[in-house]
Amino acid sequence: MSVRLYIGNLPQTFDSKELEELFASVGKGIRFKPVFDRESGGCRGFGFANVEDEKLANAVIEQLNGREFNGNNLRVERSERRESNNGGGRRNNNSTNANSQGGKRKQTKKVVHSDAPNDAAPDPRWAGELSKLKDLLANQKTAV
Repeated sequence: MSVRLYIGNLPQTFDSKELEELFASVGKGIRFKPVFDRESGGCRGFGFANVEDEKLANAVIEQLNGREFNGNNLRVERSERRESNNGGGRRNNNSTNANSQGGKRKQTKKVVHSDAPNDAAPDPRWAGELSKLKDLLANQKTAV
């Protein structure tokens, strides 16, 4: 039976061959797939490895958890599988499904943002635009 491992704290840019060699140093039969960002195409900092047997999975966790890889200490642990009946997927989670379970919803703490100005920090809604303006001003040259 295959064991799925979570591999975290990966650098955004790394050579997959180096990581495969690191896994090969522990044992054979380890397949790794990093998770990529849809927009930037870079690694999101984690991925999953499928290991063929239990002993090899324990060896991978023991040898690679906390080990330095391209400046980051890897985090290696068993992956917890999602429950198939909890409706956690975005694609199949619709409002009729949520209401069919007796109308009970999970209670969550809501964060309320204030529109009042804060002198210590710029408004986060405009942070991206503010950084673009700062770059434009920094690149401007004045005639003397």
